[in-house]
Amino acid sequence: MVFTRDLRLADNPALTAAAARTSAVVPLFVLDGQLIARCGAGAARLRFLQESLADLDAQLRQLGGALVVRRGLWLPTVLDTARSAGASEIHLADDVSGHAQKRVARLTAAAGACGITVRTHPGVTIVPPPVLRSGSGPAYRVFAPYYRRWLERPRRLAARPPARVNLPASYDPRHVAAPADLIECATSSADQAGGELAGLLQLRRWTGTGLAGYDTGRDALAADATSRLSAYLHLGCLSPLVVEEAVRDLPGSVGFVRQLAWRDFFSQLLAARPDSAWSDLTDRGDEWADDQHALQAWQAGQTGYPVVDAAMRQLRAEGFMPGRARMITASFLAKDLYLDWGLGAAHFQHHLVDADIACNQLNWQWVAGTGTDQNWHRVFNPVRQGHIFDPDGDYVRRYVPELASLPADRIHDPAPADRRAARYPAPIIDHRDAVAAYRARRHLATAGGTR
Repeated sequence: MVFTRDLRLADNPALTAAAARTSAVVPLFVLDGQLIARCGAGAARLRFLQESLADLDAQLRQLGGALVVRRGLWLPTVLDTARSAGASEIHLADDVSGHAQKRVARLTAAAGACGITVRTHPGVTIVPPPVLRSGSGPAYRVFAPYYRRWLERPRRLAARPPARVNLPASYDPRHVAAPADLIECATSSADQAGGELAGLLQLRRWTGTGLAGYDTGRDALAADATSRLSAYLHLGCLSPLVVEEAVRDLPGSVGFVRQLAWRDFFSQLLAARPDSAWSDLTDRGDEWADDQHALQAWQAGQTGYPVVDAAMRQLRAEGFMPGRARMITASFLAKDLYLDWGLGAAHFQHHLVDADIACNQLNWQWVAGTGTDQNWHRVFNPVRQGHIFDPDGDYVRRYVPELASLPADRIHDPAPADRRAARYPAPIIDHRDAVAAYRARRHLATAGGTR
């Protein structure tokens, strides 16, 4: 059984099926250095992965097994492990990215040549991507009709975890190395513990204290009112189906379940259009600016716009950023600075603990206007967004401490004297001028003129 983005025991159809079909199972996770390097995983994400694997290993040991972690290229390592164990089947979760689809196809061909059957299972999404198809193609590109059908779709039953996981006789749990001994990662200030047990604790805590106010409070930046479940969903420490079951019909659940549907929506779209991970879903002919100084200022949280800088500094410090802050910072990069959304997506992908390729890239495209919503008129004014969603300025004070002494009515647009006193930079670009230039470009492009 090969773990990928399903690092859990509860509702893990691949693990349940593997344990039910044989008396001995090798629970395997492959630490592919090339894949980690290609994904650009930062310290916070690697730390979360390490903790999640350690938790999974501990739970498997309670069932009599252990997690076998091996370094190497994914395909040959999986195949070599299966052959050396005398396996007749390889079980794993079906996934949506182009990379995941290709490696399953290659594994199926290579394993078949060795007489080994590859079986894939659901579990990464609530509704598997191929189940819901639009009338005009393999995937929905508009959320509203997808959401209606998604709500109506009957759910599969959650898979029961196996009562016991027996390793082959050649594997002694006492001699299987712990994940922490095999994964080296730098220390991180991110305070969110990885693993299924931590995820279940966060789910119980949040449904008890935070869910009821989610619809009205999720955009309040200083309140930290989001669920903080996204990282557990990304690595599969929590089953999205189990999360939906836990919150459904509770006060505040409608808005949150809608976010789970958005996650499935982007997953089905990426499964159908794997190229949307790196290229425009809808090519508008943008000729993005090339300004490394502006990009670096945005990445470092030194744009001179306090709410943008607070969000970018939180990202670096914690590997997390609330959804509202992600939209504000993405709009600033793609529309004020007119820089390629892919640059921003790559920066997020490196630092976010919950860096889900479908949600990250396609949310970026949604903001940039190249994805499922091509409303290029939508622009987030960073000063106004700060006043609306951080009215007391506490979010800015938390992450931009040099501005902590400013009152709420000045903290989102400090006067030049305030900036000099705090040694805080002037705005790298005037928002009104930038938006006027952006809209002029778009008008020319839609009219067929020179961009």
